[in-house]
Amino acid sequence: WGDIIIQHPELVPELPRDAVVLEWGYEADHPFDEHGAEFARSGIPFFVCPGTSSWNTIAGRTSNCLGNVRNATENGLRHGASGVLNTDWGDNDHTQYLPVSYLGFAAGAALPWCHETNRDEDFIPALDLHAFHDRARVMGRLSYDLGNAHEKAGPAPHNSTVLFNILTQDSGSALPDSVTVESLREAGEHITSIIEPLEGARMDREDAEITSDEFANAARMMLHACERGTAMLEGTIGSAEKRDELASEMRAILGEHRRLWSARNRVGGLQDSESVFEERLQEYAGAS
Repeated sequence: WGDIIIQHPELVPELPRDAVVLEWGYEADHPFDEHGAEFARSGIPFFVCPGTSSWNTIAGRTSNCLGNVRNATENGLRHGASGVLNTDWGDNDHTQYLPVSYLGFAAGAALPWCHETNRDEDFIPALDLHAFHDRARVMGRLSYDLGNAHEKAGPAPHNSTVLFNILTQDSGSALPDSVTVESLREAGEHITSIIEPLEGARMDREDAEITSDEFANAARMMLHACERGTAMLEGTIGSAEKRDELASEMRAILGEHRRLWSARNRVGGLQDSESVFEERLQEYAGAS
């Protein structure tokens, strides 16, 4: 991984000639151009390593994902990168579901394969055809838009989203000034409108029902974050009535999350993944 050596560019030429540097960065504005030029000057082989932008989110960061992969592939080509390593992580207990990453998988396949042809592609039709196998053409647009819905709540912090932070951080945490009751209301309405067509999807794949339920539960998490954030801003998060209401929602989310995780993933990761939701339940119970 090249993040340490690039801080000391004078040492880059001293790397072993049989080493391959992995130039990684997961924001749309990562300096792939600057860093790629440095590795190219040294003659050291390197890969560019963008990501799916799924981790530290609930339903992804669509715009950042596409911007990140485009940036990596464009500048990898410019500076002679040996290849692209597309990454998908599970930071902070992996609360996101697998299909959230499908957009990033598609971009990570198409843009390195033929950047000029695919550079302006939004991948919505490709997701319907190749990922979701959705004859109704619902899921491509739904997943794309749900991955951008967090922006309604407020500008995304580095490597995360506002709604993810509200969901996972203590209720005493300060929210950014850009996050308001109105922005959270708009985000909630937007999420509700995005998820509404879900029942009309016609996915021709064995895990169609699981996939549909995963997006439904992701939307529940996002809506819960909107309600939780509103209560934090309005100062009602400490009331027994509000906490009972939030706890009821969270129990439903957690129960469904356990079922969905067990349907697709190894049991060994469930304890970590469910810990976020259990912490919220403990918080709601503690101040009732």
